[in-house]
Amino acid sequence: SSDLSKWVESSFWNFDALFQPQSHPARDAHDTFFVKEPASTLKWPADYYERVKSMHVSGGAGSIGHRCPFKEDEARKQILRTHTTAVSARMLYQLANRPGGFTPQKYFSIDRVFRNETMDSTHLCEFHQVEGLVADYDLNLGNLKCIIRTFFAEIGITQLRFKPAFNPYTEPSMEVFGYHPDLKKWTEIGNSGIFRPEMLAPMGLPPNVRVIAWGLSLERPTMIKYRISNIRDLFGHKADLDRTRAAPLCVFP
Repeated sequence: SSDLSKWVESSFWNFDALFQPQSHPARDAHDTFFVKEPASTLKWPADYYERVKSMHVSGGAGSIGHRCPFKEDEARKQILRTHTTAVSARMLYQLANRPGGFTPQKYFSIDRVFRNETMDSTHLCEFHQVEGLVADYDLNLGNLKCIIRTFFAEIGITQLRFKPAFNPYTEPSMEVFGYHPDLKKWTEIGNSGIFRPEMLAPMGLPPNVRVIAWGLSLERPTMIKYRISNIRDLFGHKADLDRTRAAPLCVFP
């Protein structure tokens, strides 16, 4: 999708469309990179914006909403996208409003995201996110766990753990951990969940459609697969380019 090329994204698609409250700490400068010029986005679907705003302020789809102020200038702020879920929101909105109505779909992407994080052996400010989602009728958490286990088994990572988590836009939610044989510890490699109805209803998706989604770091599973202990040896300005050029290609069935 051409939407993947949008490294600069509006706070509306990155946060508001995902039912993430405007008071959420992830929207602060210590977690997110804000763009100075242009500082605000120019357009979005006006009717969809109003439905998202109403869901935040007043609720719907069985929810009371956040019941907090919703400011347009906050939604218009330009940022470096913090996750490719911003692209997923755009794709789901298009899916809900395509001619002929909703049909079940699967989406998959790999692209760059940005977080204002303290860098260490397993964290960078700029990295890649692998994201997948399935939109279909009456999906459940069992479907999601099965897909994640199958995905990692294909690349040789079979020691997985799931931990209950909180995400503003999924419920239930799970963090995914993989065991690193050299670090001898469980490393978080992804996040997952079922998109909340407060996110899907304003898009116009049918009430019994469920969307299961998972977002996985590309670098951390690669570290486990190739037994790399420091993420900065794999990606970033300290990475050895000769090692990257000489690395064998890995093809999975």
